[in-house]
Amino acid sequence: MRYEEKAKLTAARVLVPVALLAASPLLLVAGAPIRRRYLRHIYRDEAPLIVEKEKGRVSVHWFVVTSPLLDGLCRPTESLGRLVSGRGRTAM
Repeated sequence: MRYEEKAKLTAARVLVPVALLAASPLLLVAGAPIRRRYLRHIYRDEAPLIVEKEKGRVSVHWFVVTSPLLDGLCRPTESLGRLVSGRGRTAM
């Protein structure tokens, strides 16, 4: 989307949280692995940039990556993963 396309940017700002809320049960259960895989897909070597200032373009992925809602929905599984991985170690 181009920066000048205000309607598309507004639609993306509105629809990304709606999509995240629709996927919230899944994100609460398995959010950390899904988020890691999604970020690897976005930032892979041959992927287009999510923000291209020179061309005046922004990708819808930018709204997903910067969403505090996604961060909040993935936080329980991330903290649970850290807790479980820490339990396997023994103190010496």
